[in-house]
Amino acid sequence: MPKTKAQGIIFGIIMSYAMAYGMEVYNIAIKLGVNLAASGFSNMTNAVFWEAFQEALYMSVFVFIFSNLWGNRMGARFMQRHCDPSRDNPYFCRLMRQAGTVAVMCPTMSLVASILFNLIFAGAPVSELPAIWVGTVLKNFPMAFFWNMFAAAPFTRWLFGRLFPQTNG
Repeated sequence: MPKTKAQGIIFGIIMSYAMAYGMEVYNIAIKLGVNLAASGFSNMTNAVFWEAFQEALYMSVFVFIFSNLWGNRMGARFMQRHCDPSRDNPYFCRLMRQAGTVAVMCPTMSLVASILFNLIFAGAPVSELPAIWVGTVLKNFPMAFFWNMFAAAPFTRWLFGRLFPQTNG
């Protein structure tokens, strides 16, 4: 895990992009109707990955900013309420921190996405924002939770450990 401020920033950039990319793949596939076709997500094409790459470049900036403003802090508070690092398994404590962070960041990023993709880019009326936001959270939360737990966080830890081998342990 990061031991310096610079390492923390690098860790945060990797995690922000990993989360943004996974969520963009998911949302673009849904936008293209891949989930509605026979065989569902098994029908994805490489075009989904390229479009997700492009959107994740700027969405990861929002993830990085909001996770540093409040997402990481609130995730840490959630962990402190549900885990005692002196008694509980460190892996359990890490999962509690991740769960708390997702519980804050998914609604936050769903609001950002609702404003960008529905109001600004698609011209939906502002009066519909609450309904659009709730629908976006409902759609994104399961993916955000499982993507974070089983893909983005393990990948980020793995890559960070390769970049900074002295931090493992």
